[in-house]
Amino acid sequence: MATSPEPWLRVRLPNESDAYRAARDALLREEVRLRQHAEEVAALRRELPLGGKVPEDYVFTEWDDVAETPRAVRLSELFSPGKDTLFLYSFMFIPDDSGDPVGSPCPSCTSIIDAVSGQARHVTQRVSLAVSAKAPIRQFRRVAEGRGWRPIRLLSAGASTYNRDYLAEDENGAQRPIANVFVRRDGQIRHFWSSELFFVPGARHVDFMWPMWGIFDCTPDGRGTDDPKLRYS
Repeated sequence: MATSPEPWLRVRLPNESDAYRAARDALLREEVRLRQHAEEVAALRRELPLGGKVPEDYVFTEWDDVAETPRAVRLSELFSPGKDTLFLYSFMFIPDDSGDPVGSPCPSCTSIIDAVSGQARHVTQRVSLAVSAKAPIRQFRRVAEGRGWRPIRLLSAGASTYNRDYLAEDENGAQRPIANVFVRRDGQIRHFWSSELFFVPGARHVDFMWPMWGIFDCTPDGRGTDDPKLRYS
């Protein structure tokens, strides 16, 4: 008997019809192609040359748990000992009718960091990880405490030009949910990658760190039309 060139197509589940299996096998072939292409894109990303030198050692604000007060921290200090890669996500606060000039935490950004928080201990074994907001650090910290985020390093970009320089804010001050990767090489901090798919309409630029949608994509109703919320009844 000839051996199937695709032995993984031998999978069968209880009581499935031949029509179901034929359709599922066809989908499985496409899933394999999609995974292969994702791996090819990841390889291209890893092969990027170094980006531009960071123009300044940006000053952020973080909360000092010992002194119980805000403190200044520079971009160069966000690299943990022994780690030369920094993943920095820009978290949005959305202006609303609450009367708070800062606004409320973006529900989508909140959903993303809810997930990332659970993986932070694993991620930080290899790279440094931080989340920055334009909001004051006290306000951002309150959000984190209410969500139970641990152990993500939280920052306020404050009045620095980091947000504007690295795509997390437009010329009118509107915030953007952009992820950036920086590396430290030969004593210099260089930019490596950013989630520039944000600027491509409909491209779902941060799905790589947002597992909710991947789960919905596996269900009959797909993603649906409902966005994440800060609270559910």
